Amino acid sequence: MRTAPTILHLDMDAFFAAAEQAAKPSLRGKAVVVGGLGPRGVVSTASYEARRFGVHSAMPMAQARRLAPNAAYLVPRFTVYRAISEQVMELLGRLSPLVEPLSLDEAFVDLEAGGSADDSASARAAGEQLRRDIRAVTGLTGSVGLAASKMLAKIGSEQAKPDGLVLIEPGTERGLLGPMSVRILPGVGPATGDHLRRAGMTTVAELAEAGEDELVRLLGKAHGSSLYRMALAHDERPVVSDREAKSVSVEDTFDVDLHDRVRVRTEVDRLADRCVERLRASGHSGRTVVLKVRRYDFSTLTRSETLRGPTDDVGVVREAAGRLLESVDTTGGVRLLGVGVTGLADYTQEDLFAQAAAEGPKAAAAKAAESAEPAE
Repeated sequence: MRTAPTILHLDMDAFFAAAEQAAKPSLRGKAVVVGGLGPRGVVSTASYEARRFGVHSAMPMAQARRLAPNAAYLVPRFTVYRAISEQVMELLGRLSPLVEPLSLDEAFVDLEAGGSADDSASARAAGEQLRRDIRAVTGLTGSVGLAASKMLAKIGSEQAKPDGLVLIEPGTERGLLGPMSVRILPGVGPATGDHLRRAGMTTVAELAEAGEDELVRLLGKAHGSSLYRMALAHDERPVVSDREAKSVSVEDTFDVDLHDRVRVRTEVDRLADRCVERLRASGHSGRTVVLKVRRYDFSTLTRSETLRGPTDDVGVVREAAGRLLESVDTTGGVRLLGVGVTGLADYTQEDLFAQAAAEGPKAAAAKAAESAEPAE
């Protein structure tokens, strides 16, 4: 563990909704909800004005409309959000070469590696300057956590929300964590939280008191040991700047279940086209095509096919996704479809697929099939 709070965690406040409010003055100070607007839509982000009515992210949109019927409901505009995110990440890059983006609106920064801070005073000054710069450049606000570890820095930014800064002094971590819910720790979701609660552990202090052996017995070696270390405020994870994308995918939830097999295949083709667009935009190609199908009863099936070489050819991805669809029973209806590409690389196997395409659609499909190794 470090002796100075030189790891910074930035989390933009209600990012999607705040971006819409900044772009449209008529929305400022009003409840704004961003997400899917269909009957099965889900809230992506709710402004703080909307949160006063109980609206929150991951909530079904229908429920949000009941809680805040007069809010403005908007579909996400990712092009806008990415442009703002790039501005924010550029500001973070001025602080240090070690910036670890977690999403469009969240990132860790190693201030020590960039020479921006080496003690509490300089770390606080860097964090406050960052918040001022973000407001000046984007018109938006962000919350900052500063600590000697990534886990504590993220907890600090949560405590700082909205539009604040919290610095956790090294040596005070266990006292801070002790009374907190076990759910504050990374890796403790609802299921693990319930499991620990049944074992009589609801706070971080109770986890530490239980000891490593008991947590290993309850959760297994890897998870139990990791959780015990975190309960003691031990987190040695470094800030990693090179977080390469491992996959590219798109998916759609349909307002009404799809029953027509031809329509399902048409949607798979459309998703494959969008997936390849994103793949090419990222400068990658991929080796494995993945199909995701959620059926009428909420059961979710995933099928994949690995090609002999990476590709960004839309015809190849379409054909592979179509073959995967043939192995899935869609009787009863489909509520969600997704197409993805994994095993990313920065090159394509141009010769195989370009030659196949030149020989015509049927030959292209045949060559793509020959190059496939089906796998679930």
